[in-house]
Formats: sequence, C-alpha cells, structure tokens
Amino acid sequence: MTMTETSSNTPAGELKDGRIVGIAGPVVDVEFPRGALPELNHAVEFDITLEGETVTVLAEVAQQLGDGRIRAICMKPTDGLVRGTNVRNLGHGLTVPVGEKVLGHIWNVWGAPLDEEPEGYDEMERWEIHRPAPAFDALEPSARMFETGIKVIDLLTPYVAGGKIGLFGGAGV
Repeated sequence: MTMTETSSNTPAGELKDGRIVGIAGPVVDVEFPRGALPELNHAVEFDITLEGETVTVLAEVAQQLGDGRIRAICMKPTDGLVRGTNVRNLGHGLTVPVGEKVLGHIWNVWGAPLDEEPEGYDEMERWEIHRPAPAFDALEPSARMFETGIKVIDLLTPYVAGGKIGLFGGAGV
C-alpha cells in the first residue's frame, strides 16, 4: 500500500504530512509522500483521541526504512493510536530551552516546565538535543566539586562541576 501524492506542484522543501502504517508499542512506522521523508533525529507529531481527550504525541525519527517509510520512537504512550493517523513532519529535531531562565525550574524531556512557566518562556532560546559536541579547546577545565547532597555519593564518587553526570537509582535508593 503506497501513499499517493495529492499535489504535484508543491514547492521544494515544503513539509508534507504522512500517515501511520504500523504500530508496535512506542514504535511507529510512518509513510510519507515521495521526496518528503523526514531526516534522522527529526521530530514528527500526531494526535490521539482517547475517551474524548486529544493528546499530541511527539516522536523522533530513528530509522529510514525505504519506500517512503520511517520508524519513529514515541515520547508518550500510544494507547488509542490507529493506523492511518495523520503525522506532521516538524522539520527539525527535538529542542529544549537553554540559558539562565531554565535554572530553578523542573523540566520534562520535551523542554516543557513542570512546576511553573518561567517569564518569557515562549521567547527562550532553544537548542536541538542532537548537535555536535563543543570543540575541545572551548571547554573550560574545572576542579570544583559538585555537591549532590547525598553523603555516600559525595564521598565515594564525587562529581566535577560543569561536566556530564549519569546518576541512576533503583527502588529504595
């Protein structure tokens, strides 16, 4: 089953919608018109209506399958999703807000505030989550310790301020 293009005179570079052709839990296969395939790591979104409530689900393109199809990973549950659902290509990757205004707030993985919306949220600078690493000579060395407030962590595995930290805990931690 192939998606047919509805308009042959669309301008080059225009983003076109696709439709869902396969669902496997949080992974969806989406078919797009010829020449309108989203790039890897770009975001697509679609709406799910379940029990009278409409939820917009954001997904990230993880694989290009060929024949105008992509495989995307959803960032929310896909309960109520059906094949044939319209999918919008956003034309860019997932973005999160950056800068001084993000400090002191709690954020989800999509860059939306969970506690309260900071002043000027709509005008905040946003960066894509997939971007090149900074040049090595642009990094500033630091010997200052980042205090987590967890005595065992601070004693046995102290973290350097300004670096990347991966801290995971299970039940009872």
